[in-house]
Amino acid sequence: MADRDTAANQLEEFKRTQWSPDTLTTGIGSPVGDKNASMTVGPRGPLLMQDFVYTDEMAHFNRERIPERVVHAKGGGAHGYFECTHDVTRYTKLKPFEFVGKKTPLFVRFSTVGGESGSADTARDPRGFAVKMYTEDGNWDLVGNNTPIFFIRDPLLFPSFIHTQKRNPQTHLKDPDMFWDFISLRPETTHQVSILFSDRGTPDGFRHMNGYGSHTFKLVNKNNQPVYCKFHWKTDQGIRNLSAEKAAQLAGSEPDYAIRDLYNAIAEGNYPSWSLKIQVMTFEEAEKFRWNPFDLTKASK
Repeated sequence: MADRDTAANQLEEFKRTQWSPDTLTTGIGSPVGDKNASMTVGPRGPLLMQDFVYTDEMAHFNRERIPERVVHAKGGGAHGYFECTHDVTRYTKLKPFEFVGKKTPLFVRFSTVGGESGSADTARDPRGFAVKMYTEDGNWDLVGNNTPIFFIRDPLLFPSFIHTQKRNPQTHLKDPDMFWDFISLRPETTHQVSILFSDRGTPDGFRHMNGYGSHTFKLVNKNNQPVYCKFHWKTDQGIRNLSAEKAAQLAGSEPDYAIRDLYNAIAEGNYPSWSLKIQVMTFEEAEKFRWNPFDLTKASK
């Protein structure tokens, strides 16, 4: 056991932290006296429907697998906090930015996009970067990816684009023709495809990539004065990517590479962090800008 990493020893570590064993209960909280056998009519008789522990166990078993998400099915996350380090109240009255030094609890989920729940963490794919902050005004969600742009600008095309990432219904196999047919017919995908097939298409785990809100949002200050805004999470660990060869090797030997890396880093006290940057633009600047600030296929720099 000594040579196993922290993630592999999670159950042993949990057991060591428990001062006393918890009482085993059913789903409604009733204590379970014996979970080693079902109730039967005698030693060779049929099962009894009065065995509520058995019925409760089967009911949970039949429903414990939540149907897989269409996209972002594979991912990992962690709890943390956001600390405001700069005064941006001239732009926003959002609670997390209320004053310098304020800390807001949050949860972040990283993910691959197109693959199934059991797919490899090192696949050439964009990465999801979704943050939920728990504020006094309610939950604030900042959903994004690890790229500042996206394949399409019109949401009507999103289902069609995602279909190109899925399996051919005739063969039940991934079909590259579906993907490249779509890309060749939609030239606005070029920017994102260029990033996808660069080194940034295979990040070295979740800790060494940036996150972006991608869309252009509106911030409003306490005087109800608005500005347009983009959010950028910059990794404090530095950008690091995998070569195509290394990513392919890990896909076979350690498909959960990114999840394991994140878990072990946190368990060892090597907490990852990101610096949140905002990019603002007045309404007047937006009207004069060289392209539409709401075009998700372009980066406003």
